[in-house]
Amino acid sequence: MDLQDYVTLTPLGGLGEIGQNCMVLETRETMILIDCGLMFPDDFLLGVDVVIPRFDYVLKNKEKLKAIILTHGHEDHIGALPWLLPYVSAPVYGSRFTLKLVENKLSEFNLLEYTPLEIISEKKCLRLKDMTINFFPVCHSIIQGFGLGIETPVGKIVHTGDFKLDPEPLDGHFTDMEAFARFSESGVRLMMSDSTNVEREGYALTEREIKESLKEVFKETQGRLLVTLFSSHIQRMQEVFDLAREFGRKVAVSGKSLAANIDMAMEEGFLNVSSDTYCTLEESAKLGDSQIVLLLTGSQGEPLSALTRLALGEHRQLKIKPKDTVLMSSRIIPGNTRAINRVINNLYRLGAEVYYEKVRAIHASGHAHKEELKTMLRTVNPKFFIPIHGEYRHLFKHAALARECGVAPERSLALEDGQPVTFFKDSIRLEDRISSESILVDGKGVGDVGHTVLKERHILGGEGLVIVVMVASEKTGELIMSPRLLSRGFIFEQQYDHILEDAKCLLLDIYENVPPGENRKLEEKIRSTLRKFFRKILGRDPIVVPLVIKV
Repeated sequence: MDLQDYVTLTPLGGLGEIGQNCMVLETRETMILIDCGLMFPDDFLLGVDVVIPRFDYVLKNKEKLKAIILTHGHEDHIGALPWLLPYVSAPVYGSRFTLKLVENKLSEFNLLEYTPLEIISEKKCLRLKDMTINFFPVCHSIIQGFGLGIETPVGKIVHTGDFKLDPEPLDGHFTDMEAFARFSESGVRLMMSDSTNVEREGYALTEREIKESLKEVFKETQGRLLVTLFSSHIQRMQEVFDLAREFGRKVAVSGKSLAANIDMAMEEGFLNVSSDTYCTLEESAKLGDSQIVLLLTGSQGEPLSALTRLALGEHRQLKIKPKDTVLMSSRIIPGNTRAINRVINNLYRLGAEVYYEKVRAIHASGHAHKEELKTMLRTVNPKFFIPIHGEYRHLFKHAALARECGVAPERSLALEDGQPVTFFKDSIRLEDRISSESILVDGKGVGDVGHTVLKERHILGGEGLVIVVMVASEKTGELIMSPRLLSRGFIFEQQYDHILEDAKCLLLDIYENVPPGENRKLEEKIRSTLRKFFRKILGRDPIVVPLVIKV
């Protein structure tokens, strides 16, 4: 029996896509899960609510799972917890702010009382049998994020989390490079690092620069200021509240998630807001336009968000005014571009001025640019390097960057989801791939929507549906009434009535030529014949649903 020490990394999500970050680390005695995130669906995933990692491997080894470690509180790092926690009993560890966001999420799913949440600070380390986890503060677009320094039987591992380097951070939100350096002094076997912005040269904008840019907009604007941002970006909210107070404005909020996070952040001391700066929407209606800042949900063009409803003229309490200035202070998540552009165009139609990342420096990415990634690589100086958190081109380019920074070519590995790698004291080994196909969540259905269902939805969306109703006597087998064809999204029945009549004649011929009692054969014949007929006459291929009723 092979009893040598090892650490196996199994990426379940986040390596090959932006989102659903989830990584298993496993030794002989211990297994931990780093992050448990979701991904929002692409346009082609019709009707799907969210996409989550496949947890089969975790559930298969759940008796070994000792902890779920959360690097920070963004949805792509915590969002899939409700679909895992009912089936495992491991505690969840994270910063105080991260766990507050988790609390809110688990409360929605009635899971809070069954899940132990353990607050971790940077001054603590977590010991789990043969693994010890150290927590390093990192600067990101959410407060209280962590990078990890993990001590294992085969050497040290650094996991940067999502990070950027800000030389002059506001309110002490910095990446503790000294802590990373101290941990790395005795040598790091493996480093895993955020790859999202590896294609961007130089350095990310700092929050101080963003605040100065926002300040210029506050100075210039005579009318109302409308600001939309991520509901978890407490630091940016603090900047907005501070500037509002400086320029004699009051802030009102529209959007449930935004209001809930602001209230929580104020209660927990993460957000410092004076009572004379914060007001309700009703109170803001009594103020002059030059005295108002509106904080709104809708940074990604979400259909029911406050900003989208405003842009469509459908908000119950607010309307866009010609001198309004809208600040979209967030990045565009891939897949949301068209929705955001629609919102921007509609805002312009209503007379507003709109500023967004491309036209004004009102948002700073929370992810390190190329020079910052180099600094992290040179500080940690790992023996092996695995890029994480990005599409494959990001991983490939980050692996190349590591080689530039001194990592041997054969030790810089661009892996993808489902490809485990095992580190021994003196060697490494790629393991057999495991299934890593994402799980689609649609309403209360988890995993029941697959390729076949999606294909049918696309056909329904593109070609429509034809329902065939035939009623026959159970005793004689003869049709009691003429076949009926109902079209939904296929043709306008009144305009193409002659085509439906021809189709009815085909149905009568089919019914006469199929022996009584062969319902399945009859339905298949109806389906194939009508699809062939519609393709020939109209060049369309709808879904055909035959209903043969015996009475």
